Amino acid sequence: MAPRANWKGFLRLSLVTCPVALYPATSESEKISFNQLNRQTGHRIKYLKVDADTGDEVPNEDIVKGFQLEKDQFIEVTREELEEIALESTRTIEIDEFVDRTDIDPRYLIRPYYLRPDGKVGHDAFAVIRETIREMDKVAIGRVVLTNREHIIALEPMDKGLVGTLLRYPYEVRSEQEYFDEIQDVKVTKDMLDLAKHIVNQKAGRFEPEKFEDHYETALIDLINQKRAGKPITPKSKPAAGNVVDLMEALRRSVGQEAAPAKAGKPTKKPRKAAAGQKEMLMPIAGKKPAREAAAKKPAAGARRKSA
Repeated sequence: MAPRANWKGFLRLSLVTCPVALYPATSESEKISFNQLNRQTGHRIKYLKVDADTGDEVPNEDIVKGFQLEKDQFIEVTREELEEIALESTRTIEIDEFVDRTDIDPRYLIRPYYLRPDGKVGHDAFAVIRETIREMDKVAIGRVVLTNREHIIALEPMDKGLVGTLLRYPYEVRSEQEYFDEIQDVKVTKDMLDLAKHIVNQKAGRFEPEKFEDHYETALIDLINQKRAGKPITPKSKPAAGNVVDLMEALRRSVGQEAAPAKAGKPTKKPRKAAAGQKEMLMPIAGKKPAREAAAKKPAAGARRKSA
């Protein structure tokens, strides 16, 4: 089944407009999640919406939004009033400007979305906008309303579509000064820097997301499998925290430690790929596909990329 769009509307660059749909580019649904249970009965905990004063349950149709002015004093805002102030970005992503990718501070990045034409029309206009951004090697900045709030969105070409990354507003980003001001000014010697650079060069590689494994997720699956099988749970020993006394000596040892496998002719162990290596359950958890089944349904790297 095709993924459900989070938002549908129009993408506009000046007078060039096309209908588009926005889809989440990431997902947390594959991760193990827990329910809260009553320890005495084993039943799930149910949350009710109740009146804070009377304790009575309130049906959804009687719940409205309110802004707190002071204690016990609220201004009620209705859905109709919110719709009346709806911005144009509720239905249209208007491209306001183009910036260099390096101009965007990583602290402003929130989460990515896939953007593609919606329906059979507008593919030509979409292609013009996409290829213009690609040729100019810029990031297009626009605005979009999601979950009743307007967000800044940065658009970049990816394959046949666009990736839109939501950005934070300046008031949402804390100043680094309140955290960094108390860091001591330390003089790093050239010898220390040379040793540290040597360690970096020994560990240098390319970022390949597929080689990383979620070790905590694997540990959770192991834990659940052991409890299902009735096996005793034995706590794993924790590594002892080392106290670095001589920083220079620690750097020298690190260089030797990283070089040891190469000298011994033993290739460094590569992490197994998460797509094929994540452990699976003895029996599938309800609503969760076994790792191998999910991996088998994933398209090959060279296959045509679809929005997700």
